[in-house]
Amino acid sequence: MTKQKFKARLRSEWILENADGVELPMGDVLRLLGAIERLGHLAGASKECQFSYRHAWGLLRNAEKQFDAALLETSRRKGTKLTEFAQRLLWANRRLDARLTPTLESMASELEEELGRLYAQPLDRLRFQASHGFAIEGLMRFANENDGLPLELRYRTAIEALASLERGDCDLAGFQVPVGEFEVAAMRRYGQWLSPSRHRLIFLSTRRTGLFVEKGNPKNITGMADLLRPDVRFVNRQMGSSTRFLATLLLGQLGVNTNAVLGFETTELTHMAVAAHVASGMADTGLGVETAASRCGLEFIPLAQERYFIAVEQEALDKAPMQQLMNVIGGSAYSQFMEDLVGYDPRGLGQIMTLEQAFGQAADMLWR
Repeated sequence: MTKQKFKARLRSEWILENADGVELPMGDVLRLLGAIERLGHLAGASKECQFSYRHAWGLLRNAEKQFDAALLETSRRKGTKLTEFAQRLLWANRRLDARLTPTLESMASELEEELGRLYAQPLDRLRFQASHGFAIEGLMRFANENDGLPLELRYRTAIEALASLERGDCDLAGFQVPVGEFEVAAMRRYGQWLSPSRHRLIFLSTRRTGLFVEKGNPKNITGMADLLRPDVRFVNRQMGSSTRFLATLLLGQLGVNTNAVLGFETTELTHMAVAAHVASGMADTGLGVETAASRCGLEFIPLAQERYFIAVEQEALDKAPMQQLMNVIGGSAYSQFMEDLVGYDPRGLGQIMTLEQAFGQAADMLWR
């Protein structure tokens, strides 16, 4: 198999332009503000960002001049902290990154594919489709570090991914299924694209899903029933996403019409974007995996557990690229990464299962 010659990377960056046409690239400023937020002083932040103290100070003073707003508050006792304006800048950037990351990663994968076609010997690529998540994000990172494993990623909803697998338009399709009473409803949704004779499932993890709320839970939100309150603003996932489907099931269990939920049609594309939306004060709560809540400094109200699988054609499991990927999934580096993910339980990681083994009686009902 021809080795991968390169990896494409696409990144987002703010560039602000004032009325005089002067541009202010925000990348270094935002990195510096993030370091100050973590460390509490400019000297340490400058060192972390590999800037001289003088250069860092100049960056911030120039940004304050452009914004006509202070970014730092300094005191002898408390050190240096960000102003509310600077904090809002950081959260705006985090929402931007969370929204754009799946799109940019998919576009980078498409770019690699296009560039690969320019060579006489095209790469034997594994085509992977899945919704954006922490386990998949980590898997892509470790797969990219594996020399000669070209893994082409497209971020899609579970339904889109499974439909592509059934048509032969991808080799791997990621999807998650709630544990317990909603399992049958979820598998009715996905089952039409899966065949017990054709497909096998690679197990990645069980993960905790629930509501994100601000530290201290100022609205005293305890569950989905609180979404009916007129003072509670919800932020949802996009149409077709599995998390949005779970939200609908949880509300349906309570006999709640989604039209009664303030913000049900306000959407974000990733768990991190939902968490950033809540952390920035634009919503009071949203549904997602615990990892995102932890990374954004939010409290988490657990509501469900979900198992995450990768579906694959049985005959593809013995092919060399798939064996390489299975080595990555079963390797110590990825296993440790999964162990360290807040809210994820990777016991059984890499196990290959039939549909009957994965879903038992639910499989009998759907595919008998």
